[in-house]
Amino acid sequence: DFHLEEGVTYFCTDGCGVETVDWDTREMRPSCKEDVARTARVVDYLSSMAFYWPMVSAQDYGKAAPLHELDAAWNNTVKHVQSETLMGAEPVKYGLEMATVIAGDREELRRRPNFSVIICTIAPLVQDKEGIEGAMLLAEAGVPVGFLAMPTIGSTAPAALAGAFAVGDAEVISATVLMQLINPGTPVCHSLMQAWTDPRTGRYLAYPTDARCRFGPVDIAHHWKMPAFGGAFGTESTQPGTWQSAADVALDPLLISMAGAEWVTGIGLNRSFTLLYPEAIILDDELYHRARFALMEMEVSDETLALDVVKKVGPGGHFLAQKHTRRHLKDAVTLGLTHQMDAESQFRDPVEVAREKVKWILENHEPEPLEPAQQKELTRILKAAEKELE
Repeated sequence: DFHLEEGVTYFCTDGCGVETVDWDTREMRPSCKEDVARTARVVDYLSSMAFYWPMVSAQDYGKAAPLHELDAAWNNTVKHVQSETLMGAEPVKYGLEMATVIAGDREELRRRPNFSVIICTIAPLVQDKEGIEGAMLLAEAGVPVGFLAMPTIGSTAPAALAGAFAVGDAEVISATVLMQLINPGTPVCHSLMQAWTDPRTGRYLAYPTDARCRFGPVDIAHHWKMPAFGGAFGTESTQPGTWQSAADVALDPLLISMAGAEWVTGIGLNRSFTLLYPEAIILDDELYHRARFALMEMEVSDETLALDVVKKVGPGGHFLAQKHTRRHLKDAVTLGLTHQMDAESQFRDPVEVAREKVKWILENHEPEPLEPAQQKELTRILKAAEKELE
C-alpha cells in the first residue's frame, strides 16, 4: 500500500527511459525487461523509494511491453507500482486482469489498488487518444490515474511561465473532469512538469540556468485540492558523477519537499530522463537523504543539550571519552557515499561505491515473491496479450 500523508513528500524512480548502460559490460544498449526487474529489486531495497515507476521500457516485448513491465515490477518489489506506458483499451484490460490476480478480485482491487497509471497529455491542449481511452477504463475500475502535462516553453506552450502553466493546467483539469464523469470520486492526481526550448536549436531543456518556478505547479494542484505529483532529478548530463549531474538536481528534493508535493518522480535517470546508469539510482538516493536530513527537526531535550556533560568536561576539555559521546556519536554522524574509505584510509570515488552498492543489492536482496499460482496466471495472461496485441 502507498498512503499519502499531509505534510509528507514521497519519492520514486522515474520512467520511462529507452537505453541502459549494461549492468555488467558497461556498454550502452536498448533497455529490456530484465532491466525493469533489476531496478525493481533495487527500489524494493531502498528506503528512499515509496513506490516503483518502471525506469526503462521492456523493448524486447514489442506492443506487450507495458504488461511485461508490470509483470517484472510485481515479481520484484512489494511496493506500489505506477505505469506510464499502459495505454489503450486492450492493453489496459489485460493490465487490470493481471492486477486482479494479485488483488484477489475486482472489489479488493478497487479498495486497495496495487498499481496506478500516469497519462501524459499532449501540449498544447490535446488528450492522447490511447491514453485517455485507457484512463477511462482505469477510472471505471477505481484504479488511481494521474495526468501529466509537459508544456515546453516557447514551442508547445507560450514563451512565458504563466502562459505555459495555464495551458498545462487546462490539459490536466479537462482530463480530470472526464474521469469524474466516468466514475465520480475516482482518485486523480495533478502533475505539470514544464521544460524550456533552446532558442538557438529548438532543443528540449529541463535545466536552464534560470529554471525558476520548477515547483510552482505544486501550488496549482493544491488550488484544485488535488494531490501534486512533482518532477525532480533527471539531469541533462549524459554521465553520472559529473559536476553537471549534481548541479542540475542537487536542490530538487529539498525544494520540492518544501513546496509540499505529495509525491515526486525523477530518481535515477540521466540524459533528460532517457538513459539508465544503474549507479545513478544510488547517487540520487544520496541526494534524497541529504534533503531528508536537512528537513528533519532537531531534537532538543535534557539528553541532547547535555549540559551536565558540558559542565563535567569544562573549558578546554574534550568530549571523546564521555559516555554521552559513545551513546550519540553514531547517530550524530551519517556517512554516505562520499565518505567511504579504502585500505589506506583515503576517500573512495563515490561513483565506484555506488556501483558496488547496486551489485550488492542485486546479489543479496531477495524481494518477497508472488505466489506460484499468481506467477503462473500472470504468464498465461501475458501470452494471451502477446497473441492479440502483436
